[in-house]
Amino acid sequence: MTVLSAIAHSRLADLVGPQRVITDPAQLVPYEVDAMRPSAALRPESIAQISEIVKFAVSEKLAIVATSGRTKLNIGLPPRHYDLALDMSSLRKIIAYDPGDLTLSVEAGIPLAALGHVLAEHRQFLPLAVPYHSQTTVGGAIASGVDGPLRQLYGIARDFLLGIEFVTGEGVPAKSGGRVVKNVTGYDIHKLMIGALGTLGVITRLNFKTFPLPIQSRGFVARFPSAQQACEMPSRIARSPLAPMTTEILSPGVTELFESEAASQIASDPMPANVLSPAEWAVSVGFAGNEKARNRYLSDLQRIAEECGGHGFLVQEKSLAAAFARKREFVPIALAFSPAATIIKINILPSKLNDAFAAAQKTAEANSLQWAALARGLGIIYLALLPAASDDENRQRVLNATNAIHEACANLGGQSTIPWCPTPWKKNLKIWGPGNLDLSQMQKIKNVFDPQGVLSPGRFVGGI
Repeated sequence: MTVLSAIAHSRLADLVGPQRVITDPAQLVPYEVDAMRPSAALRPESIAQISEIVKFAVSEKLAIVATSGRTKLNIGLPPRHYDLALDMSSLRKIIAYDPGDLTLSVEAGIPLAALGHVLAEHRQFLPLAVPYHSQTTVGGAIASGVDGPLRQLYGIARDFLLGIEFVTGEGVPAKSGGRVVKNVTGYDIHKLMIGALGTLGVITRLNFKTFPLPIQSRGFVARFPSAQQACEMPSRIARSPLAPMTTEILSPGVTELFESEAASQIASDPMPANVLSPAEWAVSVGFAGNEKARNRYLSDLQRIAEECGGHGFLVQEKSLAAAFARKREFVPIALAFSPAATIIKINILPSKLNDAFAAAQKTAEANSLQWAALARGLGIIYLALLPAASDDENRQRVLNATNAIHEACANLGGQSTIPWCPTPWKKNLKIWGPGNLDLSQMQKIKNVFDPQGVLSPGRFVGGI
Protein backbone atom coordinates (compact mmCIF):
# COMPACT_ATOMS: atom_id res chain seq x y z
CA MET A 1 0.00 0.00 0.00
CA THR A 2 1.38 3.37 -1.05
CA VAL A 3 0.55 6.63 0.67
CA LEU A 4 -0.83 9.55 -1.29
CA SER A 5 0.95 12.84 -0.94
CA ALA A 6 -0.93 15.71 0.62
CA ILE A 7 -0.99 17.44 -2.77
CA ALA A 8 -2.44 14.35 -4.49
CA HIS A 9 -5.05 13.93 -1.78
CA SER A 10 -6.05 17.58 -2.06
CA ARG A 11 -6.35 17.34 -5.85
CA LEU A 12 -8.56 14.25 -5.63
CA ALA A 13 -10.74 15.99 -3.07
CA ASP A 14 -11.11 18.88 -5.50
CA LEU A 15 -12.17 16.48 -8.27
CA VAL A 16 -14.91 14.57 -6.43
CA GLY A 17 -15.43 16.38 -3.14
CA PRO A 18 -13.74 15.61 0.21
CA GLN A 19 -16.65 13.44 1.38
CA ARG A 20 -16.13 11.17 -1.63
CA VAL A 21 -12.49 10.37 -0.93
CA ILE A 22 -11.81 7.45 1.44
CA THR A 23 -8.33 7.13 2.94
CA ASP A 24 -9.02 5.46 6.30
CA PRO A 25 -7.18 2.06 6.12
CA ALA A 26 -10.05 0.23 7.84
CA GLN A 27 -12.57 1.54 5.30
CA LEU A 28 -10.25 0.58 2.44
CA VAL A 29 -10.17 -3.11 3.38
CA PRO A 30 -13.26 -3.99 1.25
CA TYR A 31 -11.47 -2.57 -1.80
CA GLU A 32 -8.51 -4.93 -1.53
CA VAL A 33 -7.58 -6.96 -4.59
CA ASP A 34 -5.61 -10.10 -3.75
CA ALA A 35 -4.53 -8.59 -0.42
CA MET A 36 -3.36 -5.36 -2.11
CA ARG A 37 -4.97 -2.30 -0.55
CA PRO A 38 -5.31 1.02 -2.39
CA SER A 39 -4.18 4.33 -0.96
CA ALA A 40 -7.63 5.81 -1.50
CA ALA A 41 -11.08 4.97 -2.79
CA LEU A 42 -13.00 7.55 -4.81
CA ARG A 43 -16.76 7.65 -5.37
CA PRO A 44 -17.33 9.79 -8.48
CA GLU A 45 -20.81 10.97 -9.44
CA SER A 46 -20.33 11.63 -13.14
CA ILE A 47 -18.45 10.58 -16.25
CA ALA A 48 -16.71 13.95 -16.23
CA GLN A 49 -15.29 13.24 -12.78
CA ILE A 50 -14.12 9.78 -13.86
CA SER A 51 -12.37 11.30 -16.86
CA GLU A 52 -10.55 13.83 -14.69
CA ILE A 53 -9.56 11.15 -12.16
CA VAL A 54 -8.00 9.01 -14.90
CA LYS A 55 -6.15 12.00 -16.35
CA PHE A 56 -4.81 12.79 -12.89
CA ALA A 57 -3.76 9.16 -12.40
CA VAL A 58 -1.84 9.28 -15.68
CA SER A 59 -0.05 12.47 -14.70
CA GLU A 60 0.88 11.07 -11.29
CA LYS A 61 1.56 7.49 -12.52
CA LEU A 62 -1.13 6.03 -10.26
CA ALA A 63 -2.85 2.71 -10.94
CA ILE A 64 -6.67 2.50 -10.88
CA VAL A 65 -9.01 -0.44 -10.35
CA ALA A 66 -12.69 0.25 -11.06
CA THR A 67 -15.11 -1.55 -8.76
CA SER A 68 -18.59 -1.38 -7.27
CA GLY A 69 -20.15 -4.54 -5.84
CA ARG A 70 -16.64 -5.91 -5.16
CA THR A 71 -17.72 -9.54 -5.60
CA LYS A 72 -15.29 -10.50 -8.39
CA LEU A 73 -12.19 -8.47 -7.60
CA ASN A 74 -10.11 -11.61 -7.01
CA ILE A 75 -10.55 -12.92 -10.55
CA GLY A 76 -7.30 -12.81 -12.50
CA LEU A 77 -3.78 -12.00 -11.36
CA PRO A 78 -2.90 -9.52 -8.61
CA PRO A 79 -2.38 -5.99 -9.96
CA ARG A 80 1.23 -4.86 -10.32
CA HIS A 81 0.30 -1.57 -8.69
CA TYR A 82 -2.89 -0.41 -7.02
CA ASP A 83 -3.23 3.16 -5.83
CA LEU A 84 -6.83 4.21 -6.38
CA ALA A 85 -10.09 2.27 -6.17
CA LEU A 86 -12.72 3.83 -8.39
CA ASP A 87 -16.03 3.04 -6.71
CA MET A 88 -18.77 3.24 -9.36
CA SER A 89 -21.68 2.63 -7.01
CA SER A 90 -22.98 6.22 -7.28
CA LEU A 91 -23.53 5.84 -11.03
CA ARG A 92 -26.70 3.78 -10.86
CA LYS A 93 -29.28 5.54 -13.03
CA ILE A 94 -31.47 4.04 -15.71
CA ILE A 95 -30.67 6.37 -18.61
CA ALA A 96 -33.32 5.10 -21.01
CA TYR A 97 -35.71 2.19 -21.09
CA ASP A 98 -38.16 1.46 -23.90
CA PRO A 99 -40.15 -1.69 -23.10
CA GLY A 100 -41.78 -1.57 -26.53
CA ASP A 101 -38.43 -1.74 -28.31
CA LEU A 102 -36.89 -4.08 -25.72
CA THR A 103 -33.95 -1.72 -25.24
CA LEU A 104 -32.28 -0.46 -22.09
CA SER A 105 -29.47 1.96 -21.22
CA VAL A 106 -28.07 2.08 -17.68
CA GLU A 107 -25.12 3.38 -15.71
CA ALA A 108 -22.51 0.80 -14.76
CA GLY A 109 -23.05 0.95 -11.00
CA ILE A 110 -26.70 -0.10 -10.95
CA PRO A 111 -27.19 -3.38 -9.04
CA LEU A 112 -28.51 -6.29 -11.09
CA ALA A 113 -31.13 -7.08 -8.46
CA ALA A 114 -32.52 -3.52 -8.45
CA LEU A 115 -32.59 -3.44 -12.25
CA GLY A 116 -34.39 -6.77 -12.28
CA HIS A 117 -37.24 -5.36 -10.19
CA VAL A 118 -37.71 -2.46 -12.62
CA LEU A 119 -37.74 -4.71 -15.68
CA ALA A 120 -40.11 -7.18 -14.01
CA GLU A 121 -42.75 -4.45 -13.75
CA HIS A 122 -42.89 -4.61 -17.55
CA ARG A 123 -42.67 -8.42 -17.67
CA GLN A 124 -39.10 -8.23 -18.99
CA PHE A 125 -35.64 -9.20 -17.75
CA LEU A 126 -31.94 -9.17 -18.55
CA PRO A 127 -30.44 -12.69 -18.70
CA LEU A 128 -27.36 -11.84 -16.60
CA ALA A 129 -27.86 -14.59 -14.01
CA VAL A 130 -24.31 -14.37 -12.68
CA PRO A 131 -22.86 -15.52 -9.33
CA TYR A 132 -23.19 -13.17 -6.32
CA HIS A 133 -26.35 -11.97 -8.05
CA SER A 134 -27.76 -10.04 -5.09
CA GLN A 135 -24.59 -7.92 -4.81
CA THR A 136 -23.35 -7.65 -8.39
CA THR A 137 -23.64 -4.51 -10.49
CA VAL A 138 -24.23 -4.48 -14.22
CA GLY A 139 -20.78 -3.06 -14.94
CA GLY A 140 -19.11 -5.67 -12.77
CA ALA A 141 -20.98 -8.49 -14.49
CA ILE A 142 -19.72 -7.29 -17.87
CA ALA A 143 -16.15 -6.50 -16.81
CA SER A 144 -15.72 -9.89 -15.15
CA GLY A 145 -17.21 -11.83 -18.06
CA VAL A 146 -18.72 -14.47 -15.77
CA ASP A 147 -21.64 -16.38 -17.24
CA GLY A 148 -24.69 -18.09 -15.74
CA PRO A 149 -27.27 -20.83 -16.34
CA LEU A 150 -29.29 -18.82 -18.88
CA ARG A 151 -26.53 -18.86 -21.49
CA GLN A 152 -28.10 -22.06 -22.85
CA LEU A 153 -30.98 -20.14 -24.48
CA TYR A 154 -30.03 -16.46 -24.33
CA GLY A 155 -26.31 -16.67 -24.91
CA ILE A 156 -23.71 -14.65 -23.05
CA ALA A 157 -23.45 -10.88 -22.61
CA ARG A 158 -21.91 -10.30 -26.03
CA ASP A 159 -25.15 -11.61 -27.58
CA PHE A 160 -27.40 -8.93 -26.08
CA LEU A 161 -25.02 -6.07 -25.25
CA LEU A 162 -25.71 -3.36 -27.83
CA GLY A 163 -23.18 -0.76 -26.80
CA ILE A 164 -20.92 0.64 -24.10
CA GLU A 165 -19.67 4.04 -23.04
CA PHE A 166 -16.33 4.06 -21.26
CA VAL A 167 -13.38 6.20 -20.27
CA THR A 168 -10.05 5.18 -21.81
CA GLY A 169 -6.73 4.95 -19.99
CA GLU A 170 -6.03 8.49 -21.18
CA GLY A 171 -9.18 9.87 -19.56
CA VAL A 172 -11.04 10.24 -22.85
CA PRO A 173 -14.79 9.41 -22.87
CA ALA A 174 -15.54 6.98 -25.70
CA LYS A 175 -18.36 4.76 -26.89
CA SER A 176 -19.02 1.81 -29.13
CA GLY A 177 -22.25 0.38 -30.50
CA GLY A 178 -25.60 2.06 -29.96
CA ARG A 179 -28.76 2.09 -27.89
CA VAL A 180 -30.93 0.16 -30.33
CA VAL A 181 -30.21 -2.77 -32.58
CA LYS A 182 -30.51 -0.84 -35.86
CA ASN A 183 -27.91 1.70 -34.72
CA VAL A 184 -25.26 -0.89 -33.86
CA THR A 185 -22.79 -0.45 -36.71
CA GLY A 186 -19.05 -0.47 -37.17
CA TYR A 187 -16.55 -2.42 -35.11
CA ASP A 188 -17.82 -4.20 -31.99
CA ILE A 189 -15.19 -2.52 -29.83
CA HIS A 190 -17.49 -2.72 -26.83
CA LYS A 191 -17.26 -6.50 -26.85
CA LEU A 192 -13.57 -6.23 -26.00
CA MET A 193 -14.64 -4.88 -22.61
CA ILE A 194 -16.44 -8.11 -21.68
CA GLY A 195 -14.23 -10.07 -19.31
CA ALA A 196 -11.30 -7.63 -19.64
CA LEU A 197 -11.36 -6.91 -15.87
CA GLY A 198 -11.31 -3.17 -16.48
CA THR A 199 -7.89 -3.25 -18.17
CA LEU A 200 -9.10 -1.44 -21.33
CA GLY A 201 -11.43 1.20 -19.94
CA VAL A 202 -13.68 2.29 -17.11
CA ILE A 203 -17.17 1.20 -18.14
CA THR A 204 -19.67 3.98 -17.44
CA ARG A 205 -22.84 3.14 -19.36
CA LEU A 206 -24.22 0.02 -21.04
CA ASN A 207 -26.95 -0.58 -23.59
CA PHE A 208 -28.80 -3.89 -23.75
CA LYS A 209 -31.49 -5.76 -25.55
CA THR A 210 -34.04 -6.97 -22.98
CA PHE A 211 -36.24 -10.07 -23.13
CA PRO A 212 -39.82 -10.97 -22.17
CA LEU A 213 -40.07 -12.85 -18.90
CA PRO A 214 -40.73 -16.55 -19.47
CA ILE A 215 -44.16 -17.73 -18.45
CA GLN A 216 -44.78 -20.82 -16.36
CA SER A 217 -41.25 -22.11 -15.97
CA ARG A 218 -40.61 -25.72 -15.01
CA GLY A 219 -37.61 -27.86 -14.24
CA PHE A 220 -36.77 -31.49 -14.97
CA VAL A 221 -34.04 -33.53 -13.29
CA ALA A 222 -32.81 -37.00 -14.21
CA ARG A 223 -30.08 -39.02 -12.52
CA PHE A 224 -27.53 -41.26 -14.23
CA PRO A 225 -25.08 -43.95 -13.10
CA SER A 226 -22.23 -42.49 -15.18
CA ALA A 227 -20.93 -39.23 -16.61
CA GLN A 228 -21.07 -40.67 -20.12
CA GLN A 229 -24.81 -41.31 -19.85
CA ALA A 230 -25.39 -37.87 -18.35
CA CYS A 231 -23.43 -36.18 -21.15
CA GLU A 232 -25.47 -38.00 -23.76
CA MET A 233 -28.73 -36.34 -22.66
CA PRO A 234 -27.76 -32.72 -23.49
CA SER A 235 -26.33 -33.97 -26.77
CA ARG A 236 -29.66 -35.52 -27.70
CA ILE A 237 -31.56 -32.44 -26.55
CA ALA A 238 -29.40 -30.33 -28.87
CA ARG A 239 -30.40 -32.56 -31.79
CA SER A 240 -34.10 -32.36 -30.91
CA PRO A 241 -36.65 -29.57 -31.56
CA LEU A 242 -36.46 -28.59 -27.87
CA ALA A 243 -34.93 -25.23 -26.89
CA PRO A 244 -34.66 -25.26 -23.09
CA MET A 245 -33.66 -22.20 -21.07
CA THR A 246 -31.06 -24.05 -19.04
CA THR A 247 -29.23 -27.35 -19.25
CA GLU A 248 -26.64 -28.41 -16.66
CA ILE A 249 -24.74 -31.56 -15.86
CA LEU A 250 -23.91 -31.98 -12.17
CA SER A 251 -21.32 -34.37 -10.79
CA PRO A 252 -22.07 -36.47 -7.69
CA GLY A 253 -19.91 -34.13 -5.60
CA VAL A 254 -22.34 -31.25 -6.18
CA THR A 255 -24.80 -32.98 -3.84
CA GLU A 256 -22.70 -32.32 -0.74
CA LEU A 257 -22.02 -28.77 -1.85
CA PHE A 258 -25.68 -27.90 -2.42
CA GLU A 259 -26.77 -29.50 0.84
CA SER A 260 -24.05 -27.81 2.90
CA GLU A 261 -24.32 -25.00 5.42
CA ALA A 262 -22.31 -22.84 3.03
CA ALA A 263 -25.02 -23.25 0.40
CA SER A 264 -27.82 -22.36 2.78
CA GLN A 265 -26.02 -19.15 3.77
CA ILE A 266 -25.53 -18.05 0.17
CA ALA A 267 -28.83 -19.27 -1.34
CA SER A 268 -31.27 -19.07 1.55
CA ASP A 269 -34.20 -20.96 0.03
CA PRO A 270 -33.98 -24.60 1.19
CA MET A 271 -32.59 -27.16 -1.19
CA PRO A 272 -35.38 -29.40 -2.54
CA ALA A 273 -35.20 -32.93 -1.17
CA ASN A 274 -34.32 -36.00 -3.24
CA VAL A 275 -33.14 -34.02 -6.26
CA LEU A 276 -29.49 -35.07 -6.31
CA SER A 277 -27.62 -38.16 -5.21
CA PRO A 278 -24.02 -38.33 -3.91
CA ALA A 279 -23.54 -41.52 -5.92
CA GLU A 280 -24.95 -40.40 -9.28
CA TRP A 281 -24.63 -37.78 -11.97
CA ALA A 282 -27.58 -35.53 -12.74
CA VAL A 283 -28.91 -33.49 -15.64
CA SER A 284 -31.08 -30.48 -14.86
CA VAL A 285 -33.18 -28.84 -17.58
CA GLY A 286 -35.26 -25.67 -17.27
CA PHE A 287 -37.99 -24.75 -19.76
CA ALA A 288 -41.04 -22.54 -20.10
CA GLY A 289 -44.22 -22.16 -22.14
CA ASN A 290 -47.95 -22.73 -22.07
CA GLU A 291 -49.44 -25.93 -20.70
CA LYS A 292 -49.27 -27.74 -24.02
CA ALA A 293 -45.61 -26.79 -24.52
CA ARG A 294 -44.69 -27.77 -20.96
CA ASN A 295 -46.33 -31.16 -21.34
CA ARG A 296 -44.44 -31.69 -24.58
CA TYR A 297 -41.17 -30.81 -22.89
CA LEU A 298 -41.80 -33.21 -20.01
CA SER A 299 -42.75 -36.04 -22.32
CA ASP A 300 -39.74 -35.54 -24.60
CA LEU A 301 -37.26 -35.01 -21.77
CA GLN A 302 -38.37 -38.15 -19.95
CA ARG A 303 -38.11 -40.18 -23.15
CA ILE A 304 -34.63 -38.82 -23.91
CA ALA A 305 -33.48 -39.43 -20.33
CA GLU A 306 -34.76 -43.00 -20.40
CA GLU A 307 -33.01 -43.67 -23.71
CA CYS A 308 -29.76 -42.42 -22.12
CA GLY A 309 -30.14 -44.68 -19.08
CA GLY A 310 -31.57 -42.09 -16.70
CA HIS A 311 -33.97 -42.62 -13.80
CA GLY A 312 -35.26 -40.88 -10.67
CA PHE A 313 -37.08 -38.25 -12.71
CA LEU A 314 -38.29 -35.18 -10.87
CA VAL A 315 -40.37 -32.23 -12.07
CA GLN A 316 -39.64 -28.94 -10.33
CA GLU A 317 -42.17 -26.17 -10.01
CA LYS A 318 -42.38 -24.67 -6.53
CA SER A 319 -38.78 -25.65 -5.84
CA LEU A 320 -37.49 -24.32 -9.16
CA ALA A 321 -36.29 -20.95 -7.83
CA ALA A 322 -34.28 -22.56 -5.03
CA ALA A 323 -32.64 -25.04 -7.39
CA PHE A 324 -31.86 -22.30 -9.93
CA ALA A 325 -30.27 -20.13 -7.24
CA ARG A 326 -27.90 -22.89 -6.18
CA LYS A 327 -26.84 -23.56 -9.75
CA ARG A 328 -26.28 -19.85 -10.34
CA GLU A 329 -24.28 -19.57 -7.10
CA PHE A 330 -22.20 -22.71 -7.61
CA VAL A 331 -18.92 -20.78 -7.45
CA PRO A 332 -19.65 -18.78 -4.27
CA ILE A 333 -20.91 -21.94 -2.58
CA ALA A 334 -17.73 -23.81 -3.47
CA LEU A 335 -15.56 -20.93 -2.28
CA ALA A 336 -17.40 -20.86 1.06
CA PHE A 337 -17.30 -24.66 1.39
CA SER A 338 -13.50 -25.09 1.28
CA PRO A 339 -10.82 -22.86 2.84
CA ALA A 340 -8.75 -23.18 -0.34
CA ALA A 341 -11.31 -23.82 -3.06
CA THR A 342 -9.85 -23.54 -6.54
CA ILE A 343 -12.20 -23.08 -9.49
CA ILE A 344 -11.13 -24.12 -12.97
CA LYS A 345 -13.20 -22.93 -15.92
CA ILE A 346 -13.01 -25.24 -18.91
CA ASN A 347 -14.24 -24.33 -22.39
CA ILE A 348 -14.68 -27.49 -24.42
CA LEU A 349 -16.72 -28.78 -27.33
CA PRO A 350 -19.96 -30.41 -26.09
CA SER A 351 -18.86 -33.66 -27.68
CA LYS A 352 -15.77 -33.65 -25.41
CA LEU A 353 -17.58 -33.08 -22.11
CA ASN A 354 -17.34 -36.70 -20.99
CA ASP A 355 -13.62 -36.82 -21.77
CA ALA A 356 -13.08 -33.63 -19.76
CA PHE A 357 -15.04 -35.02 -16.82
CA ALA A 358 -13.01 -38.24 -16.93
CA ALA A 359 -9.76 -36.29 -16.90
CA ALA A 360 -10.96 -34.12 -14.02
CA GLN A 361 -12.04 -37.09 -11.93
CA LYS A 362 -8.85 -39.03 -12.57
CA THR A 363 -6.66 -36.03 -11.72
CA ALA A 364 -8.57 -35.02 -8.58
CA GLU A 365 -8.57 -38.55 -7.21
CA ALA A 366 -4.87 -39.05 -8.05
CA ASN A 367 -4.11 -35.99 -5.92
CA SER A 368 -6.51 -36.92 -3.10
CA LEU A 369 -8.70 -33.87 -3.67
CA GLN A 370 -12.42 -33.58 -3.13
CA TRP A 371 -14.04 -32.16 -6.24
CA ALA A 372 -17.35 -31.16 -7.78
CA ALA A 373 -18.25 -30.03 -11.27
CA LEU A 374 -21.13 -28.23 -12.94
CA ALA A 375 -21.30 -27.98 -16.72
CA ARG A 376 -23.49 -25.82 -18.90
CA GLY A 377 -24.88 -27.82 -21.78
CA LEU A 378 -22.93 -25.82 -24.36
CA GLY A 379 -19.52 -26.99 -23.18
CA ILE A 380 -18.56 -24.83 -20.19
CA ILE A 381 -17.40 -26.69 -17.09
CA TYR A 382 -16.83 -25.14 -13.69
CA LEU A 383 -14.63 -27.58 -11.81
CA ALA A 384 -14.17 -26.98 -8.09
CA LEU A 385 -11.19 -28.53 -6.34
CA LEU A 386 -11.97 -28.53 -2.62
CA PRO A 387 -8.91 -29.16 -0.44
CA ALA A 388 -9.50 -29.46 3.30
CA ALA A 389 -6.83 -26.89 4.14
CA SER A 390 -4.66 -24.19 2.56
CA ASP A 391 -1.33 -25.64 3.69
CA ASP A 392 1.70 -26.35 1.49
CA GLU A 393 0.75 -29.99 0.97
CA ASN A 394 -2.66 -29.09 -0.43
CA ARG A 395 -1.14 -26.27 -2.49
CA GLN A 396 1.15 -28.80 -4.16
CA ARG A 397 -1.75 -31.17 -4.75
CA VAL A 398 -3.78 -28.41 -6.38
CA LEU A 399 -0.77 -27.32 -8.43
CA ASN A 400 -0.29 -30.87 -9.73
CA ALA A 401 -3.99 -31.26 -10.45
CA THR A 402 -4.45 -27.95 -12.25
CA ASN A 403 -1.37 -28.48 -14.42
CA ALA A 404 -2.68 -31.91 -15.41
CA ILE A 405 -6.14 -30.52 -16.16
CA HIS A 406 -4.67 -27.70 -18.27
CA GLU A 407 -2.75 -30.29 -20.27
CA ALA A 408 -5.72 -32.62 -20.68
CA CYS A 409 -7.96 -29.76 -21.73
CA ALA A 410 -5.45 -28.57 -24.34
CA ASN A 411 -5.20 -32.12 -25.70
CA LEU A 412 -8.99 -32.13 -26.09
CA GLY A 413 -8.89 -28.90 -28.08
CA GLY A 414 -10.26 -26.78 -25.24
CA GLN A 415 -9.14 -23.91 -23.05
CA SER A 416 -8.88 -23.66 -19.28
CA THR A 417 -8.31 -20.88 -16.78
CA ILE A 418 -8.41 -20.55 -12.99
CA PRO A 419 -10.74 -17.65 -12.15
CA TRP A 420 -10.68 -18.26 -8.39
CA CYS A 421 -8.07 -19.67 -6.02
CA PRO A 422 -6.32 -18.59 -2.81
CA THR A 423 -4.32 -15.41 -3.39
CA PRO A 424 -0.97 -16.83 -2.15
CA TRP A 425 -1.26 -19.66 -4.68
CA LYS A 426 -1.54 -17.39 -7.72
CA LYS A 427 2.21 -17.10 -8.13
CA ASN A 428 2.39 -20.88 -8.66
CA LEU A 429 -0.79 -21.70 -10.58
CA LYS A 430 -1.33 -20.98 -14.27
CA ILE A 431 -4.23 -18.60 -13.72
CA TRP A 432 -4.77 -17.82 -17.40
CA GLY A 433 -3.95 -21.30 -18.64
CA PRO A 434 -0.78 -22.83 -20.08
CA GLY A 435 -0.23 -20.13 -22.72
CA ASN A 436 -1.92 -17.78 -25.16
CA LEU A 437 -0.90 -17.37 -28.79
CA ASP A 438 -2.83 -14.10 -29.04
CA LEU A 439 -0.87 -12.35 -26.28
CA SER A 440 0.98 -10.00 -28.63
CA GLN A 441 -2.30 -8.86 -30.19
CA MET A 442 -3.80 -8.37 -26.74
CA GLN A 443 -0.85 -6.21 -25.74
CA LYS A 444 -1.29 -4.05 -28.83
CA ILE A 445 -4.95 -3.51 -27.95
CA LYS A 446 -4.00 -2.65 -24.38
CA ASN A 447 -1.49 -0.09 -25.65
CA VAL A 448 -4.18 1.59 -27.77
CA PHE A 449 -6.76 1.87 -25.00
CA ASP A 450 -4.41 2.38 -22.03
CA PRO A 451 -0.96 3.41 -23.27
CA GLN A 452 0.31 4.38 -19.79
CA GLY A 453 -0.96 1.16 -18.17
CA VAL A 454 -2.93 2.83 -15.38
CA LEU A 455 -6.07 0.64 -15.59
CA SER A 456 -5.92 -2.57 -13.54
CA PRO A 457 -2.31 -3.19 -14.58
CA GLY A 458 -1.22 -6.82 -14.47
CA ARG A 459 -4.57 -8.47 -13.84
CA PHE A 460 -5.27 -9.85 -17.30
CA VAL A 461 -3.61 -12.49 -19.51
CA GLY A 462 0.17 -12.32 -19.55
CA GLY A 463 0.20 -9.61 -16.89
CA ILE A 464 -1.49 -7.06 -19.17
